[in-house]
Order: sequence, then structure tokens, then C-alpha cells
Amino acid sequence: MSTHEETVAVLGAGTMGSGIATVTVRAGHRTVLYDVGPAQVERGLDAVRGFLDKSVRRGKLAEEDAQRARDRLSGTTDLKELAGATVVVEAVTEELDVKRALLGELDAIVGSETLVHTNTSTLSVTAIAAGSTRPERVVGTHYCNPAPLMSLVEVARGAHTGEGAHRRTLEFLAAVGKTTVLTKDRPGFIVNRFLIPWENRCIAALEAGLGTVESIDAAVTGALGHPMGPFTLLDVVGMDVHQLVATRLYEQLRDPRFHPPPMVGRMVAAGDLGRKTGRGFYTYDDTRGFGT
Repeated sequence: MSTHEETVAVLGAGTMGSGIATVTVRAGHRTVLYDVGPAQVERGLDAVRGFLDKSVRRGKLAEEDAQRARDRLSGTTDLKELAGATVVVEAVTEELDVKRALLGELDAIVGSETLVHTNTSTLSVTAIAAGSTRPERVVGTHYCNPAPLMSLVEVARGAHTGEGAHRRTLEFLAAVGKTTVLTKDRPGFIVNRFLIPWENRCIAALEAGLGTVESIDAAVTGALGHPMGPFTLLDVVGMDVHQLVATRLYEQLRDPRFHPPPMVGRMVAAGDLGRKTGRGFYTYDDTRGFGT
């Protein structure tokens, strides 16, 4: 629980955005979840509430604490309603033009002291920050997915990120219970430079018949000590997100290890995206929340 309440605006109500919103409301911050349409906002809010409900059922969170977190959560489709935000976390689609345009719009809405975080893992923080007239307040913060369960956040400074914004970012992340690692503003940062090729190899191994979904997941958790197997994780992240991230990294690095295997495209075309659609490598009755 943070000792200083912030008003946090999370832009993008998808898996990552709703996961980050879960982190901030649990930490005691008033949180507004923004997206372009009411259906997207409601799905994001429902994901946050679903995670809180599961935490209560599993004895990890008291009902009164969950209710206080729910009370701190709201949603909007109007950027102007974010005027009071002290921290903005941008977590929209990995499209440079979209992110830059959004930061430009925010300049006319939020206060001059508002901290702006961009949750990217494939795009340049410097390039995104160029959309703002105040690039000194823009910091790259890549939350490892699923954000409510994973403690790590990668922090990357853009070319013009100010020392004050960088320091405040580390303080904010520590206050919401995150462990931070500093990384350069390079494609994939640290985590996805390792993770995406590994996930692609696991998918390729499944396609080649080396094992089943269940046996590969069991081998990874049982022998390698990972908290969840690759296919469980991919279902949480979403196959559409994996495809986008892998493709963006391949386009920049031209390393074939980042190119998504054919199965990825087939699953995306079929709508088998993972937990959020009820079917991916596994099937799900409850599409709310973030897995375990």
C-alpha cells in the first residue's frame, strides 16, 4: 500500500492496461481506466474486478480491502476527464503513431508536473516521447505480464527524460510494490530480448510434435522453475499481443528468432487468443482476471 495517494490514469483497457490498473488500485491509488469505446472500458474494468474477486476467494485479499480498491476504480472514454491525473500510464497498442498522438493530446489536458509513463517493449521511448512537447517527463516503464502477478518493471529513459521524472518513476514503482531494473532504450529491452525467441521456440516445438501443451508447460515449471509454463503465459498475454510484439522486434532486429511461427498466425486468425477469448492453448470458463 502506497503512503501517498496519486491519481493514476491508465490509457488502454486491454490485458496490460487493466493489469496495471489492478496494481495501482491495490496500492491505494485512485485509478481511471481510459479507452476509446465504452465496451473496451467495461471489459477492462471487469478484468480488474475479476482479479480482485479471485484474490478474495483464494484468501489473498480481504473483502474490505477489495471493496476499497473497487471504490478507487473508474473508467472513461473522454481524455478530458484525466485532467487531474498526477501519473499517466500509456498502455495502448504498440503503434508508434498512436502513442505519439496520444501523448500530444495529453499535453493540453494534464498538468505540467504530471508524470507520463509509456508501457512499451518494442518501440523507442525517445520516439514516443517526441509526440509530447514535454519529453523530459516521459519515462519508459515495461510491466512484465501479467502485471498484477509479476513483480518486475523495466525502466528505460528516453534521450530527453529528465532526472526528476526518472527518480519519481522509481519511487512510484517501489511504492506500488514493484521491483525495477534499468535498461537502455533499445528494442525489446532485456526481458523480451530473451522471452520472445524462447516463446517462439516453445511454439515451434509444439508444432513439431516434441510434446503436448501440457507436457511442455509441465517441463518448464517442473524442471526450469518458471512460475508458469510458456503456453499458460501466452494465454494470459494473448496471442495477438505476442504476434505484434514478435513482429515489431523482427522488423527492427531482422533476427529470425523473433519471427512468429506459423501457428501464431493461425491461432490469431481463428480468434483463439487465450484467456480473454475463452480459448487459446487451453480453454477457460472465466475470462476475467489474469490467470492464477
